[in-house]
Amino acid sequence: MNMKTPKLTVVGAGPGDPDLITLKAIKALESADVVLYDALINETLLAYAPNAEKIFVGKRKGCYAYQQEQINELIVSRAKSHGHVVRLKGGDPFIFGRGAEEIDYVQQFDVETNMVPGISSSYAVPAYQGIPLTKRGSSESFWVITGTTKSHKLSQDVSLAAKSNATVVILMGMSKLSEIVSIFAAENKQDIPVAIIQNGTTENEQFGFGTIQTIEQVVSDKNLSSPAIIVIGEVVNQRAKLASIHKEVQEEIVS
Repeated sequence: MNMKTPKLTVVGAGPGDPDLITLKAIKALESADVVLYDALINETLLAYAPNAEKIFVGKRKGCYAYQQEQINELIVSRAKSHGHVVRLKGGDPFIFGRGAEEIDYVQQFDVETNMVPGISSSYAVPAYQGIPLTKRGSSESFWVITGTTKSHKLSQDVSLAAKSNATVVILMGMSKLSEIVSIFAAENKQDIPVAIIQNGTTENEQFGFGTIQTIEQVVSDKNLSSPAIIVIGEVVNQRAKLASIHKEVQEEIVS
C-alpha cells in the first residue's frame, strides 16, 4: 500500500534546449515517482528522474496518445498509487499548456498540487534568433496569441493585434498562416517583417524571414512546418543589427 502523499507538480520544461530548464524543475523531477511528459519536451530531461515511471501522454501531428480527460484521470490514479506525479510540459505550462486545467481537476481528489514555471517559447525562441519582442523605437508591447483555439479556429485576438503597433507572437498557428497573412494585409501591413522559427532553441532549428507579403513563399521554399512560432513586427528587422553587434564584439575579442 502506498504511504506517500498524493502529489502533482506541473513543471515547465522550457522551449527545447535542455539547458533552459530551471533548477527547481530539476529538483521536482529528481523527487518524482511518475513522470507524464508531452511531445515537445526534450527527452534528455527524463534522465533527471532515473527511478520514476515515465509515460508519454503527448500528441504528434494530431495523433493523441491520451485524450485530456484520460490524462487527468491518470494523474489522479498514479498520485494515489505511487505518490509524486510530475507533469512535464514544454515551455511554460500556464501559457497555452493546460497546466491550470489539470491542477483544477486533480484538486477535487485531495491531491496536493504545485507548479514550477518554465521558460516560454513565446519569447525564448525569438531571443535565440536575436529578436527582441520589445525595443525602444520599434515596439512598446507584445501579444502572445494561440493560433488554434478550442474550436480549432484562429483566435479573434489576431485581428485586434493586427490593428496595433505591438509585436505579435503566434503559437500553433502554421496551419492558419494564410488566414493570418490576410488579416494583416487587410490592415495595409503587407511590408511588416515576419519571422517563422521551427523547432526553436534545438539543434534542429530552422527559420525563415520575410514580410506579410512574402512569408508564405518563404515557408514553401524552406519547407517550414510545425512546431513553429510566428513573430510579426518591426522588431524582426532588429535581428540583423543584433547579429552584427555580436560579430563586432567577437572580432574585437579576437583582435
